[in-house]
Amino acid sequence: MTTAERLWPNLLLDAFYLVGLGLSAMFFIATQRATSARWSAGLRRVPEALMCTLPATAMLLIPIIAIGSARHTLFPWSRPGAFAHDSVIAGKVQYLHGPFVAARIAVVLAVWVLFVAAFRRASLAQDRSADGGLRDHRRLDRLGAGFIVVFALTITLAAYDWLAALDPGWSSTMFAVYIFAGTFAQGIAAITLATTRVMRREPLTRQVGGDQLHDLGKLLFAFSIFWAYIWVCQYLLIWYGNIPEEVTHYVTRTRGRWLPLFVLNVVINWVVPFVGLLSAAAKRNPRRLALVASIVLVGHWLDLYLVIMPAVWREPHLGVTELALAAPHAALLIALFRHQLARAPLVPVHEPMLPATAAARRQIT
Repeated sequence: MTTAERLWPNLLLDAFYLVGLGLSAMFFIATQRATSARWSAGLRRVPEALMCTLPATAMLLIPIIAIGSARHTLFPWSRPGAFAHDSVIAGKVQYLHGPFVAARIAVVLAVWVLFVAAFRRASLAQDRSADGGLRDHRRLDRLGAGFIVVFALTITLAAYDWLAALDPGWSSTMFAVYIFAGTFAQGIAAITLATTRVMRREPLTRQVGGDQLHDLGKLLFAFSIFWAYIWVCQYLLIWYGNIPEEVTHYVTRTRGRWLPLFVLNVVINWVVPFVGLLSAAAKRNPRRLALVASIVLVGHWLDLYLVIMPAVWREPHLGVTELALAAPHAALLIALFRHQLARAPLVPVHEPMLPATAAARRQIT
């Protein structure tokens, strides 16, 4: 295997994984704003800091599509004469036209970055103005509702352009939903893990307690089950339909040395969070939550690995190279998260939801 064949798939895996964490944190905030959720108001700065890593991590994806050797290594459609020699993808020649793909990718990344900037600007403006607190609160609500719609469209485009296009002859009508489910589950896991690490800091410790941990645990539990549901639906539909251009995806992943990883993926991403967070007490335990969230984060890295690598490699490779490339990406994410977390008050100022949250906690206590 050449250096390029080992390097570029790993860089795509790690970069898309980091972008997914920032994107899912923004979607988490959007869902909380759209539903007027009170329980998460005090811990908003945790997903907000994770969201703010997205502009930097998005830059990691650009070389993968801009550099010719990376593009030709990963994406069969980009190789000279690809459509002439492969009748399966010939019908996608217009959609996979190089400039059109690049334009879609640029627009999607730009939209995400603009929403990050808009969310952050409104959030910090709320801190600075007591009189404008309610106005900025409503602005955040509107941004949240708008981003949910935008997210549905852009994650679909991103899922195809970055991942499904690795094997352009394969098709699945559920693939975008599958990528969404995995992305949001890993985002909830990252938010949960980060919250358990910073919840003892003042003034966050007065806003985050057992009730908030319980809610995060329920979300992680629920969306791990949702991911498993989508996983089963996609697998069963393709298995039952037995259409040649669909079954190749699973034929590759259930043979040889891929099979143990295929099974491990389900165990880590569904069995572990299901068993580990089944009881209410487990969802309120910071150590248990942190452990399960850490395992889920590793599990969804493996899930992405199984989406990307079998399209490029004949056999799996999990060794020093993968660790050496994943470690600096993880370090970068942690550094960016800490930097963003320190740039604003740990608890939002002038947030109208906070008094209601505090009152609700006192009633439960």
